[in-house]
Amino acid sequence: MQLAELREFVGRRGWELCRTFVDRTSGSRESRPALDEMMTLCQQRKADVVVVWKLDRLGRSLKHLVNILAEWETLGVAFISLRDNLDLTTPSGKLMFHVIGAMAEFERALIQERVKAGLAQAKREGRRGGRPKRVWRPKTERRIKQLRSEGKSWQHISQETRIPVGTLHARFRQGHHV
Repeated sequence: MQLAELREFVGRRGWELCRTFVDRTSGSRESRPALDEMMTLCQQRKADVVVVWKLDRLGRSLKHLVNILAEWETLGVAFISLRDNLDLTTPSGKLMFHVIGAMAEFERALIQERVKAGLAQAKREGRRGGRPKRVWRPKTERRIKQLRSEGKSWQHISQETRIPVGTLHARFRQGHHV
């Protein structure tokens, strides 16, 4: 249904349909195969206009959407969302884009404010912010030392122990000679 409506719109405008992009994945992933392909096509300046059925088909968050639209604006790629009546080829559409951008900036500021307030509250309650410290079992530590003495890389040790490389490095730098 969405594709038929998009094709009809492109035909009414007298444009040539270059390609359609459809991602079958759902959820909040920002990186999706068809979207990544479309972004590459735009970066290579092989598209003049991107038309979507609805904004939520493109961006998974307000920030993600604003970043995509800002990139297209710098590349000279116009954007239209049919169901949302957003046409960035018109002055009113460009105004709407700036309103959306301002809302995204406001949303980021609210999130930062909440994080700071949460950390301050935790501090007042005597709790420490951040991730809990990893509890190192003696058996795991011995295994890591053994693997290092055998000349194994941190990447190899990470895969075998299922401990992130960064965590291993942090532990090593803290003076726990592994």
